[in-house]
Amino acid sequence: MSPETGDAERPRLDLSGRTAVVTGGVRGVGLGITRAFLAAGADVVAVARHEPDELPEADGRRARFAALDVRDPDAAEAFAAGLDRVDVLVNNAGGTPFGPIADGDVRRHIKIIELNLVSALIMSRAVYPAMAARDEGGSIIMIGSVSGVRPSPGTAAYGAAKAGLASLATSLAVEWAPKIRVNTVTLGMVRTEQSHLHYGGEDGIAAVAGTVPLGRLAEPADVGAACVFLASPLAGYVSGSSLLVHGGGERPAFLDAATVNRDT
Repeated sequence: MSPETGDAERPRLDLSGRTAVVTGGVRGVGLGITRAFLAAGADVVAVARHEPDELPEADGRRARFAALDVRDPDAAEAFAAGLDRVDVLVNNAGGTPFGPIADGDVRRHIKIIELNLVSALIMSRAVYPAMAARDEGGSIIMIGSVSGVRPSPGTAAYGAAKAGLASLATSLAVEWAPKIRVNTVTLGMVRTEQSHLHYGGEDGIAAVAGTVPLGRLAEPADVGAACVFLASPLAGYVSGSSLLVHGGGERPAFLDAATVNRDT
């Protein structure tokens, strides 16, 4: 499989008859996740605060849309109660602008934690009764970040939230077993329509991609494929785990600073 793997080359898993809810599922990483579940045959409800100009689609199939503020517990419970069924929940809603902790209004940092951590707790609780009541149970997937497992200067609140998200997943995997499997997909850098805001133009994106062992940033489709796997029967004994989707990780800074003779 080539480094520039496209959707057409990916093996397909069959999730026909299942319903997946993807928060933040209409753009960026969430759009890739929504399309991956559609391609796998699942019915998808893409959740966001504002309806997109075009609903996500893949293989001639289109997602449904639900307007929802995932930080609102009452709204989340009402949304979940209105679903005919839910087999998979992907807690993808999140993100952050750059901003040192000492800068700006503290409420801004609190809102970042609410979006990236508290919303996942709210949504997971909202779908729990329906998942737990079914013989087949369900699968909950948290979209985490390497920012939660290493220093995250400039996005400290985001990193703290993602660290908490991974902890939440492992705890729920124990509390809600055996009916519901809960896992985290821990992301590195992903190329989306907003990548230029973080890395600059194409030259900046290429330079950043050169620091990744696999030589490129992840595509949203890569994240979607990982989520479909975790939701599928192939991952039936995987719970409480973190799947690293980071292209091999980050080159340790000490390697560039070390003076040892690399030829010995």
